[in-house]
Amino acid sequence: MEMFLKPFVATLLVLFFILYDVSLATMENKSAENPKGTYIVHLAKSEMPSSFNQHSIWYKSVLKSASNSAEMLYTYDNVIHGFSTRLTHEEAWLLRSQAGILKVQPEKIYKPHTTRTPHFLGLDKIADMVPESNEGSDIIIGLLDTGVWPESKSFDDTGLGPIPNTWKGKCESSVDFNASSCNKKLIGARSYSKGYEAMMGPIIGITKSPRDIDGHGSHTASTAAGSVVKGASLFGYASGTARGMASRARVAVYKVCWKDSCVVSDILAAIDAAISDNVNVLSISLGGGGSKYYDDDGVAIGAFAAMEKGILVSCSAGNDGPDPSSLGSNTAPWVITVGAGTIDRDFPAYVSLGNGKNYSGVSLFSGNSLPDNNSLFPITYAGIASFDPLGNECLFGSLDPKKVKGKIVLCDLGNIPMAEKGFAVKSAGGVGLVLGTVENDGEEQATEPTNLPTIVVGIEATKAIKKYLLYDPKSMATIVSQGTKVGIEPSPVVAEFSSRGPNLLTPQVMKPDLIAPGVDILGAWTRHKGPTDYKEDHRRVDFNIISGTSMSCPHVSGIAAIIKSVNPNWSPAAIRSALMTTAYSTYTNGKSLIDSATNKSSTPFDIGAGHVNPVLALNPGLVYDLTTTDDYLHFLCALNYTPKRIESVARRKYKCDPHKHYNVADLNYPSFSVVYKTNNPTIVKHTRTLTNVGVAGTYNVSVTLDIPSVKIVVEPNVLSFNQNENKSYTVTFTPSGPSPSTGFGFGRLEWSNGKNIVGSPISIYFEPPGVIGNS
Repeated sequence: MEMFLKPFVATLLVLFFILYDVSLATMENKSAENPKGTYIVHLAKSEMPSSFNQHSIWYKSVLKSASNSAEMLYTYDNVIHGFSTRLTHEEAWLLRSQAGILKVQPEKIYKPHTTRTPHFLGLDKIADMVPESNEGSDIIIGLLDTGVWPESKSFDDTGLGPIPNTWKGKCESSVDFNASSCNKKLIGARSYSKGYEAMMGPIIGITKSPRDIDGHGSHTASTAAGSVVKGASLFGYASGTARGMASRARVAVYKVCWKDSCVVSDILAAIDAAISDNVNVLSISLGGGGSKYYDDDGVAIGAFAAMEKGILVSCSAGNDGPDPSSLGSNTAPWVITVGAGTIDRDFPAYVSLGNGKNYSGVSLFSGNSLPDNNSLFPITYAGIASFDPLGNECLFGSLDPKKVKGKIVLCDLGNIPMAEKGFAVKSAGGVGLVLGTVENDGEEQATEPTNLPTIVVGIEATKAIKKYLLYDPKSMATIVSQGTKVGIEPSPVVAEFSSRGPNLLTPQVMKPDLIAPGVDILGAWTRHKGPTDYKEDHRRVDFNIISGTSMSCPHVSGIAAIIKSVNPNWSPAAIRSALMTTAYSTYTNGKSLIDSATNKSSTPFDIGAGHVNPVLALNPGLVYDLTTTDDYLHFLCALNYTPKRIESVARRKYKCDPHKHYNVADLNYPSFSVVYKTNNPTIVKHTRTLTNVGVAGTYNVSVTLDIPSVKIVVEPNVLSFNQNENKSYTVTFTPSGPSPSTGFGFGRLEWSNGKNIVGSPISIYFEPPGVIGNS
């Protein structure tokens, strides 16, 4: 019998391989009608067959099993175990069925989140606390962004010693970026474009190099760690000495964004390299997010691997505010999420009307003023001086020169770039531009450099000017710029664009973590283009003033680098804790920080723990530390992640103990976020552990809450510490009366020894059933 079976089995095997090859060939032939997409393939490293001695060879074999023609874009060693490639939908489906595959994830696009701040933050006071020989010069900040303009004075290496011997990275060479473009300040520069080109098509017209042709990357790098540059300004605005937060730290740039898009496969490759290069801090001013940490959130997955290596990851919160829950990316608890606020500097101007009324605003106009500030010019509204029904926003080419020539034009702010509006008015013969914010724009006034006298005014001023134009057929006006003014109060104020909580992904983890300066920030710029995004802007500058959480993020990255230089053994969690627990949520008069969107008090959903305070963060007294990855694995268990999903994030097999009760509230986070189901509010307990990083002493607790329907008890309410000692406590939140159908409550918990105040924000959310929580 065996003699007859062997030929039969052999025939079946031959037939199987013939059919298998035919099916692959058929799939290849269909590729023209079934376009390929980029996929990121996660594999279980432990399931590599023993017949392979290298993972890279195994990866190639796995890919070959699904496609005869597909090539790898990247293989990853640190952020995930796997690779990225181009596949048809059918090939991706076939690959998902192979042994050892955790998931096959489609590509995703991220976007960049688009002087005086060192003084405003008190960095001049840090000099006495940080020895000059140590002032961050051995700390390396890696930035994922649009590249760098290496010739900028912000990357001059004068006075810096040898490159730290821990550095393992490199400086790429290309036609427009020589290895000599790097120095002892800019120690590394790489670019990643394979994923972008696979998804978007070839990059044409620019060199694929680390050179920054956008400006965003140079700005963020100089904000985090730019060298001291005297006489910096934008057309005379914000003039003074520019410097990054950690001005002696080293910079490593990873260019992952091309034409305003950054794809996950390139982002993961850059983080993978940054880990191998031994950076200490990663600054990521990009956003795209994902519905789940294990699913399509590339930054969350890459940041987890970085965190395990002791690298602090700082991310921008996004510019989708001020609506609640507009924070849709960078919410993982192993990253710092940074919102934006103003500083005490402004660029005031006013528009003076023929009826004697003046309305204040802001201006960054760089040229000659109107011929005579005391002379009035005719003023008209774009909505009645346009060929286009939507011409109220001053779309280029929409204005009628006969109705505009020699006049100041009032345009609705809207979504068209300010620079384009300026060119539209000037090309039609206009002499000045008033940009009026309307209801959907909010009251916040932000500006950018324009090519003719310009002012941005708020909603109420816009209404008043329009009313004047309507009732006076001979309406007149002029625009007066008042330069740069410092000492603006109140400051900081929460930026209207800054994305807000609550955190929809995991509502029990409050986000953002804190805010930092992000409005009208002066930073280094590319000389490849003008200070605006408008193609007709031929001006070139060394520094530019822009706004966004992209600007606030590198402030925190640089401050974290300073803390790391003083406390090299601190974990990323300890540094985050120091930043959050010393942040301030009130002005010196005791009143809460203002939210510019409402002109009322801000909440922890707007500011997290508060505004960063680098001076206090160097000596926080106590910290909420997370010293092992197990803390985050237990967090994932509390979210009911399967072993496969955990492995997608953590790159290892980990099985949650079915006999153990995991609780998201037990993550040792420096904030408290309580979610009640309104139809069944129950007692909620949070456990926390504090580590003394200061002198021995006794701390007493105090708690405030602005709603009476929840009672808070802290046990114990007194903690005495020796040096380096840990102590735990429990916070019990008990519904104490009728609960509202929905709504929020906010408060604060503080431990104090009379010198140090270790503060944590509290949020209470009464959640209608089935609203949030999708991690």
